[in-house]
Amino acid sequence: MRIRMATPADAAAMAELERDNSVNWSHKHYESLGATIPKPAGYLVLVAEDSSHATRLSASVLGYLAAHYVADDWELQYIVVAREFQRRGVATCLVNELIRQVRAHGGTHIFLEVRESNQNARALYRKLGFRETGLRKGYYPDPPEDAILYSLML
Repeated sequence: MRIRMATPADAAAMAELERDNSVNWSHKHYESLGATIPKPAGYLVLVAEDSSHATRLSASVLGYLAAHYVADDWELQYIVVAREFQRRGVATCLVNELIRQVRAHGGTHIFLEVRESNQNARALYRKLGFRETGLRKGYYPDPPEDAILYSLML
């Protein structure tokens, strides 16, 4: 597996991953995300690829991560991994590369929010050193759910 910066050619595979994982972001989301690739102003978009897996629209895209930053603060906004590759280290590799990139850019803080019920993601973040820092009641609308806030100081 290789982690690399996303390119405009990855947008269709990223959208397919989201459809397969029942992520319901709008078409405008993809347009705006695509506009940030490959040299985003305030954004970092990474993909995990493996050319030996030719089952997807863009044969090698196993997952992706998008983060937004302002100065030293970075927000991990999206992380999506193909269902058949979940729990195989793809998300760990993506987040570790994000941490590496944040350090390389002089960043000091990564934060995120995650559905309270998403125990797999919460375990991943704790394993990587993130600390629970708060709660946003009713943050997610469909289905209604609280968000747990996490933070990593570098």
